[in-house]
Amino acid sequence: MDDTAQPEGIEELTSSQCWQLLREATVGRLAIIADGEPDIFPVNHIVDHGAVVFRTGNGTMFTAALHHPVAFEVDGVDGDTAWSVVVRGPASEGRHITDLVDSLGLPVTPWQAGNKPRFLRIEPHRISGRRFRVAAEVSS
Repeated sequence: MDDTAQPEGIEELTSSQCWQLLREATVGRLAIIADGEPDIFPVNHIVDHGAVVFRTGNGTMFTAALHHPVAFEVDGVDGDTAWSVVVRGPASEGRHITDLVDSLGLPVTPWQAGNKPRFLRIEPHRISGRRFRVAAEVSS
């Protein structure tokens, strides 16, 4: 039996479909490793030149994202169909003045009040997505 075969009804999304869904999503979740433990943070984001960009402060998320590869996930439900896209790779902060100026021009503002001066960019090493029909509820 082939362990790599997808179960029936699961559609693997193309890279273009994944990027389109990333552009349309309003919130995603950033998965990091901090102090040896996994953690997840909801963030609003934007897609910019093949990268996922979001703003943050100087806390745990920022520090951990710079030291370990991260995963970023968006998902949704359209009627009876669900989908999920995951981006994996390193996060980095622009170091040059041109990077900062470019980032400041992006239409991404944090939801949470407070100082969020940092822009993190995830340059994907891998992007994957899938779409599938939502299972009917099982009666008990």
